[in-house]
Amino acid sequence: MGRQERHTGARRRLLTALIGAGAAAVALVVALICTLPGGGVSTRGTTPDGGSVHGTPATPSGAPRPDVGWGFTHTQYSADEGSDAATARVEGLLSGTGLPQNQHIMGWGADNPEPVRGHYDFGDLDRRIDFVRRSGGTPVITLCCAPDWMKGGRAGVGATDWSQAALETAPTPDHYQDYAALAATVARRYPDVRHFIVWNEFKGFWNDSAGRWDYEGYTKLYNLVYRALKRVDSRIMVGGPYLVMDSVGPRGDEDASTALRGPWGAMDKRVLDAFDYWNRHRAGADFVVVDGSSYTKDDDLLPDEFGATDKFTAVSAWVRKQTGGLPLWWAEYYVEPADGSDDRDGWSEDHRVAAQAAGMIALVKGGATSGFYWNPEERQGPGCPGCLWTPTDSADGGRALPMYDLVSRFSAAFGPGTRYRTVPVFGADAARLRVLATGTTVLVVNTLDRAVTARVDGRPLTLKPYGVTWLRR
Repeated sequence: MGRQERHTGARRRLLTALIGAGAAAVALVVALICTLPGGGVSTRGTTPDGGSVHGTPATPSGAPRPDVGWGFTHTQYSADEGSDAATARVEGLLSGTGLPQNQHIMGWGADNPEPVRGHYDFGDLDRRIDFVRRSGGTPVITLCCAPDWMKGGRAGVGATDWSQAALETAPTPDHYQDYAALAATVARRYPDVRHFIVWNEFKGFWNDSAGRWDYEGYTKLYNLVYRALKRVDSRIMVGGPYLVMDSVGPRGDEDASTALRGPWGAMDKRVLDAFDYWNRHRAGADFVVVDGSSYTKDDDLLPDEFGATDKFTAVSAWVRKQTGGLPLWWAEYYVEPADGSDDRDGWSEDHRVAAQAAGMIALVKGGATSGFYWNPEERQGPGCPGCLWTPTDSADGGRALPMYDLVSRFSAAFGPGTRYRTVPVFGADAARLRVLATGTTVLVVNTLDRAVTARVDGRPLTLKPYGVTWLRR
């Protein structure tokens, strides 16, 4: 769902123009050599010992649990780079919160981890994991995407194709075992990472001829990775399938499910088929992972942007039922449709935060226990719609924004194992408020673009337009 950004520090090398009568023959020889690991392929800056423990791993407190709570995913730009003052400011924000932080092994800020078979480059991933450790976060790694040589591309440092189409290509079946070996190498390198998500949104697993997901291929890859990680450490927690829970309009779509639908639309039955196959054939799972948006594939918010979040509740409850109650994670969740550039900046920040809060409440009501906000940090300011903090490129950056307040407070108040309470809500607009409560905390969201007066949990409240209010009980 999130923008597929390439790593800006990597560039695909271009062959020098070949001149003369033998140019075609020389080009053929070069192409052949580049397919052979170690045969003329650059391994500059890599190490054959990728599985060596990096840095000083944090000491996990107790046995890992299969749910981690509410946090965020690092994307192309994040607080591990920038001004020292700004990055330190973000570390200070995060310190003591324990927010889970998710990072992909390739793309979204990380270079190709294995540009040549058996030769590793974990520099970017090391830096991100170091940041998670310094800021006291719970590290999570998403095992996506795959080095080019595993998917029909070229091997070699500097040879990576960072186009979206290439990045979103899955390993070929003959390299599934190679990818599982890479996953195991990552797990050995970062022994304090106890939670791994396998792949991202079935990227590259669409079967064009059949017009459906290649769920057999994904499940085979998943099972190999699952077993490889468990061989490294049986305590490692592994989950999938990270399917996009796409929905369509409730009428007139041949792919609309008749089993899972509501005022928000109908689930794409091809997604449910893929989930069902993975669920029946998985080697195991410690938690289940999905992602998706409240709006349909056509960007329709049904019946409106807040009512649409009821999809999160319905889908979450369905997934929990199918898996027999496995802890449910949402790797990404979106409530604001993107424009043609994949930017989400059409709403005011108050509107955006209110819709996100309503979405998170809906996830919890469906049984989700963990979720990751896709953090769209910009390279530079001043504007940064939906960001958790201001850009860290300047010494004045790294300051908390309203979305950070929501995510961090939600994480603290509604972590795994929380027991929820029902509180009375009265007033003419009571039905337009979204409320989530525990024995000590109440979160109230005004879904209207005007001020609202109501009585919540026995106390009078006036909420500003799209106001998000926290109460202590």
